[in-house]
Amino acid sequence: MIGWLIVGCEIAFWVFVLAGLCTRYLLKNKFLGGLLLLCTPLVDLVLLIATAVDLKQGAEATAYHGVAAIYLGSTVAFGHRMIKWADERFAYKFAGGSKPAKKPKGGAEHARRERAGWYRHLLAWVIGSAILALLILWVGEPEKTKVFEQFIMGWGTVLGIDFLISFSYTLWPREVKKGHSVD
Repeated sequence: MIGWLIVGCEIAFWVFVLAGLCTRYLLKNKFLGGLLLLCTPLVDLVLLIATAVDLKQGAEATAYHGVAAIYLGSTVAFGHRMIKWADERFAYKFAGGSKPAKKPKGGAEHARRERAGWYRHLLAWVIGSAILALLILWVGEPEKTKVFEQFIMGWGTVLGIDFLISFSYTLWPREVKKGHSVD
């Protein structure tokens, strides 16, 4: 059930984003559009409550429950950025907004963006790991939630690899090709 709920929450997240942006730019109702965009955190709350209740009712902790924590941490850390990305493109396409800036492909600005992305990943890991730790305490039976410890360690390994890649651009920045701007 949790696996389907994660899929449903991901769909609901993008439905609220799309509905909010359509309402804001196509229907010209900024207030209602903003309210719809503010509903995106409610999707996370539903998933968190459902995961906690499922576990408390005796369900064995599974990879789906772990993925729910990863999803929650990631949407908190990256959700605003994803909505901003979509908003810039919607404003450009439907409301005469300025053309979204291209991401830098090299140089110091590219290295800075890579580090910023890693910091967001760290935030997602901290939030997701805290949720997993709280779920371990909530269930109160460590043998049932052993998979959560594995998730924390596995995600920590991925975070470490991401650190090496992201910060490598600080030490060895990509060259900016001729004809490409740094910004």
